[in-house]
Amino acid sequence: MNRPCLRAIGAATLSLLLLSACKPKQDGPDGPASAATAPSVLTVEVVSPTSQSWPQTVQANGALAAWQEVVVSPETGGLRIAELLVDVGARVKRGQLLARLADESLQNDLSKQQALVAQAQASLDQAVSNVQRAKQVESAGGLSAQAIEQYRITEATSRASLASAKADLAATQLKLRQSRITAPDDGLVSSRTGVLGNVVNAGTELFRLVRQSRVEWRAEVDARQLAVIKEGQRANVSLPTGQTVEGRVRLVGPVLSTNTGRALVYVGLPTDSVARVGMFADGVFELPVRPALTLPQSALVARDGRDYAYLVDANGKVRSVVVTVGRRQQQRVEVLAGVPANALVVASGGAFLSDGARVTVVAASAASAVSR
Repeated sequence: MNRPCLRAIGAATLSLLLLSACKPKQDGPDGPASAATAPSVLTVEVVSPTSQSWPQTVQANGALAAWQEVVVSPETGGLRIAELLVDVGARVKRGQLLARLADESLQNDLSKQQALVAQAQASLDQAVSNVQRAKQVESAGGLSAQAIEQYRITEATSRASLASAKADLAATQLKLRQSRITAPDDGLVSSRTGVLGNVVNAGTELFRLVRQSRVEWRAEVDARQLAVIKEGQRANVSLPTGQTVEGRVRLVGPVLSTNTGRALVYVGLPTDSVARVGMFADGVFELPVRPALTLPQSALVARDGRDYAYLVDANGKVRSVVVTVGRRQQQRVEVLAGVPANALVVASGGAFLSDGARVTVVAASAASAVSR
């Protein structure tokens, strides 16, 4: 074949190729070709909301304080502190000796009162003897009626003097006992203000005790929360140390503060816990159970102060919805609104999605294998 023929064939072939490239593509039976071949941006696992029975909770905070405080002070004054036997942090028992006051002057008073009692007893014995002798000679007329009456009056006076002396002796003995300062109840020594050698007055505080070592959480709640909290309900108190202590509501405050509009709820804590007076703690009151529609915490995406979830439709496309959340427990959260009960929700990875994106849905085991 000569060269002119070859050139003609080549030109014809090139024309056919150009015409084929310029011809528009035809849509397939399922729509535009670009839509049919849109790629998946993520492989996800989907979950549906689950109904569970959860306890209702009320969150609050407040300070830890002593159930009751006991002020230990002397009942007699004018004596010097001779000995302090316990320090702050000591656990004491009822009747345990905490401090001793100097009692030398009281010992002298005791000896004096004992002597006065003996003297009054002797005077009474003599007066009784005189009355008996007067009665023996009364019938014979040896004594006048006035003299006999005088003996009887002297006996009565002696008897009264003896009673007074015994009362003074008992008072001195009481003061002597009061020089021994003991614990009025079991407790924990929270402060010691007594100073060795000080001369104290009656009522001067020497020690302060946490009665029976009982510490309670005084939670502050508003009127709405106060209406649902009852005595005996359980409360979990989170301490600043990171530990959680379980307690029981001992008392619900009957009034609200006119300044803050809040009331106090008194929660008793175990005596062997690490709770200490003066701590400030958060806590949760557990109320009766109530059904809850829940999702895993990982299914929610926090954005712009809201919680979102991504729903998957039948074509594998996702759309975001705003979720109203309620209670939280472990790794799940209660859904109050925004997600239908039968919806398919992206279980995790929603932060990498956007509205309209196409995803590949796999079973839980397959998703785990893909992630590995």
